[in-house]
Amino acid sequence: MHRSMWTYAWDILDLGYDGALGELRDRAGLNSISLATSYHAGRFLQPRSPKRKVYFPEDGTIYFHPTPARWERSAIKPKVADVIAEGGDVLRELVKRRDAGGLKVCCWTVCLHNTRLGMLHPETVTRNAFGDPNYYNLCPSNPDARAYACALVEDLTNSYKPDIVELESPSFMGFAHGYHHDKDGVGLTAEDDFAMSLCFCGSCLARAGKAGVDGEAARRTVAQWIVEACEREAPKPRFPDFAASGIETLRPFPAVYDYVQWRYEPVTSLIAEIKARAHPSSRVFLIDEGSLGGCDLKAIGKICDGAILCVYGLGPERSAAAIKQGRAALGPDKFLSAGLRLFDGEVEGAKGLSARVNACVEAGANGLNFYNYGLIPAPRLDWIRTAVASLKSL
Repeated sequence: MHRSMWTYAWDILDLGYDGALGELRDRAGLNSISLATSYHAGRFLQPRSPKRKVYFPEDGTIYFHPTPARWERSAIKPKVADVIAEGGDVLRELVKRRDAGGLKVCCWTVCLHNTRLGMLHPETVTRNAFGDPNYYNLCPSNPDARAYACALVEDLTNSYKPDIVELESPSFMGFAHGYHHDKDGVGLTAEDDFAMSLCFCGSCLARAGKAGVDGEAARRTVAQWIVEACEREAPKPRFPDFAASGIETLRPFPAVYDYVQWRYEPVTSLIAEIKARAHPSSRVFLIDEGSLGGCDLKAIGKICDGAILCVYGLGPERSAAAIKQGRAALGPDKFLSAGLRLFDGEVEGAKGLSARVNACVEAGANGLNFYNYGLIPAPRLDWIRTAVASLKSL
């Protein structure tokens, strides 16, 4: 069974290759590493780093060395993170060690969540019903944004030939995503957040129009919903069943419903283009972000090699239900991994993690991804080994 852990390059450089890989293999019982090869900004507590306890990664950079010729025609170009430029090519070293019998190498690749590039190329970002830009989300309908995501994976897979590429955010993002000093005095509901996240940029409207969908009509309705949400004295859901029923609650509003259904197309076709340009030796998986982001898992499963469903914070029963639903969408032959997080308060020790792992595997998962090597205390690696050992078969 595929068993991997999401990991940052700076953790490996801080702890050393032998120490980090040895822990993943021997202490946690894993057979793969998922290295962040394109990532966003944040503030991360580093519990085990001997060099620092807090790290602020550069925003929107890559953690490998690109091939300049592959980017000559791209309007959006990547920037190599300073930690790689100064500390060395971590991915190259991992691939070298893999080829000598070490852990399999997966490239955890953030595609369109990129504030640095969004600020540099505002014409490529998603825009709400009022035309306000979401700088953190390049739009999957925009040709330049699509070209960037495709070139990223093409370069990565042809230059390094990882076993797997894990695609994060090749889709539309929600409004509330944790931007620096977010402020919301209104109290947006889940449906309000979704309305605010719907993109009506020029690329989306044009692409929808070619598909026979009236995006402008949808935009007018959504804009009115946002106005009404902002004018309420207190939060009140328009669609009380939205959390459970999702976009099906929008059926009484045909223009909006049709537009939301159309949003699957740019995401699905982008993933298809990425897969077509990836080196054939590298499998391509989607880290699924749900239907509200434009991900149609059944359609995507037909064009890539599998998916990772994150069941963060869910108990065994809900985790199993999510995996069963994912397996039904993908079919019996596609790869399906369960993403599990080891944060405090989300899982009760080795016993709790074992229960979730077994529930996911029994429900149809044939892979496990754990989050996140550098963010958790070392003893929680023992939870993983206990959980993995509890499985009846690997």
